Amino acid sequence: MTTIVGLAGSLRRASYNAALLRAAAELAPPELTVEVATLHGVPLYDGDLEAAHGLPEAVTALKDRIAGAAGLLLVTPEYNGSLPGVFKNAIDWLSRPASDLGRVFGGRPVAIMGASPGRLGTALAQAAWLPVVRALGAQPWSGPRLLVGEAGKVFDAEGRLVDDRVRTQLQAFMVGFAGFVGARPQ
Repeated sequence: MTTIVGLAGSLRRASYNAALLRAAAELAPPELTVEVATLHGVPLYDGDLEAAHGLPEAVTALKDRIAGAAGLLLVTPEYNGSLPGVFKNAIDWLSRPASDLGRVFGGRPVAIMGASPGRLGTALAQAAWLPVVRALGAQPWSGPRLLVGEAGKVFDAEGRLVDDRVRTQLQAFMVGFAGFVGARPQ
């Protein structure tokens, strides 16, 4: 069994991206487990806070989960044509200290997907993540992109994926990423 960590880049309870992450975990092939992690508890990055107190517990725990996983799935909203600040902030914390960068991100396979109420999905946010992922030393997956637009029609009021076309695309995305991280059927 291969395990990856999935992070949704929104703190909102009814986030489309959290719903997309839950659906990805459900539709992952049997040889792949998606551990859903959270950004809750990660404070705004402050170098003085880090110098005085070290890394916050929420950051250390998340770093350890990622370091112990075979891959990382970033499920990103798109805010103002780019990546969300809360998500980038968490990644900035996860990259500290620089001496630990290789343990957490070095060579780690990373896939990016996202959902948006807009028609174009999260194309710009996904593109904005690529230089960040490369700077971290991770390996971005270049398989088919998953750009979920008009998310209000794709998920029901309880956050369940109800669109069969997106379900098929998401399942294929997860199978492809599982292959990239080296998951093998049991």
